[in-house]
Amino acid sequence: MRDTFTDTATALLDDDPRTAIVLADISASSFAPAARRHPDRVLNVGIREQLMVGVAGGLALTGLRPIVHSYATFAVDRVYEQLKLDLDHQGVGAVVVSVGASYDGSSMGRTHMSPGDVALLDTLTDWTVHVPGHPDEVPTLLRAAANHDDRVYLRLSTASNDLPRPAAGRLMVVHRGTVGAPLVLAVGPMLHPVLHAITGLDVTVAYTHTPRPFDAVGLRELVGTPSPAAPAVVLVEPYLAGTSSAAVSGALAGVPHRLLALGVGRTDLRRYGSPADHDRWHGLDAAGLRRSISAFLG
Repeated sequence: MRDTFTDTATALLDDDPRTAIVLADISASSFAPAARRHPDRVLNVGIREQLMVGVAGGLALTGLRPIVHSYATFAVDRVYEQLKLDLDHQGVGAVVVSVGASYDGSSMGRTHMSPGDVALLDTLTDWTVHVPGHPDEVPTLLRAAANHDDRVYLRLSTASNDLPRPAAGRLMVVHRGTVGAPLVLAVGPMLHPVLHAITGLDVTVAYTHTPRPFDAVGLRELVGTPSPAAPAVVLVEPYLAGTSSAAVSGALAGVPHRLLALGVGRTDLRRYGSPADHDRWHGLDAAGLRRSISAFLG
């Protein structure tokens, strides 16, 4: 996904004079050829992430469309106040593109982990959040984000589903159970382990790579009208567990339902390990998901 992002952003610099890239050393070497062609629109501020977002806010005020890029923990956690003031409060937008996801950088320790990035953005105003599940979903999402002036977060990962899916911001059914079967919502790269986890279970699986704005209409359509048995919904996200619980509950207001929210746990494990280790420790591998979903559905 990171390579696809670099290629697409470089093409945008060549094609659209509004596009600007603001870096804080991360991926600077990948954008070096573009920087030589567009030295006024590829800016590397050094290891100063707060300045990176401040510069992006200033560029947006001039009419440019800045793309900000770093590890999630540096592009969201560390610069939260600048996102709040220099973008949100100023009423301007940027495309914030992160790598590292929740724990793709786990070998570098807690400093490179950010399971709470989407939850932090939920405290701000009108952010669109894209969580692609496959590298081939990245170009369309990035090009669409570059064509307007809203605030967009594009969360890249080393994890990937088997196929790209053009969900177009809607919940997309990828596995259909019987009428009234429990619904499993998989966000981004969680679809791959979910499909392995539900083998033999009577459930419907829906996918989205755009959890914000949440597809409330699509969820209500999938759940259907209220019935004597409250529908069961399982939410599986690759970041902090429960991040989209309020969105799901709001979409189903007035519809009695049961909700299980799975994701990265809130406890700091104080471990390095690999991403696969963290998937297992947080119950987000296929075996862990199978245990949690089966226990919830009884």
